[in-house]
Amino acid sequence: MTTLTGEQTAKKTAVKREAKAYVDPYYAGILLGIVLFLAFFLTGSGLGASGGLNRILVFVEDLVAPGHVNRTPYLLAMAGGEKNPLDSWVVYVTIGVVLGGVVSGWRNGRLKFETMRGPQISNRMRWMMAFIGGGLMGYGARFARGCTSGQALSGGAVLSVGSWAFMFAVFGGAYALAYFLRKFWN
Repeated sequence: MTTLTGEQTAKKTAVKREAKAYVDPYYAGILLGIVLFLAFFLTGSGLGASGGLNRILVFVEDLVAPGHVNRTPYLLAMAGGEKNPLDSWVVYVTIGVVLGGVVSGWRNGRLKFETMRGPQISNRMRWMMAFIGGGLMGYGARFARGCTSGQALSGGAVLSVGSWAFMFAVFGGAYALAYFLRKFWN
């Protein structure tokens, strides 16, 4: 049995997991295309994120205020009565994406809690802006009956003109807005 000195113990505990390189974006694009094809082939629908999150929120809402769910036609289509909003493949895709991201981050040495921000704003301001942006994006996704990933991936894959126009508008709007929000990153 060998005993470690204090210095050796410190060195051993100070060794951090080295972050692995990211996957080549062209290879990742090919893999995403295969996953999208399989989603269409197996489920008859494309990929998207907002549907699964929406169903999870409706499930919680049905637990808290079932009367509201039963009076709202939009929510009644997913829940209410004997319907379970979690009884949809898109919920499991959403859960799989979250778990897959955590496992991938852990395996590749990238799993850590940090707030990425520019030097001119505080962590509090960064979190506030992230929640405001996320809330607006979530509202817009439900208002438009779909999210950007569903529009870009699924709509773009079937050559929907509306999806392509939407994506050009998203990128154009993002570049225009970036000028006004640059202080958050510079």
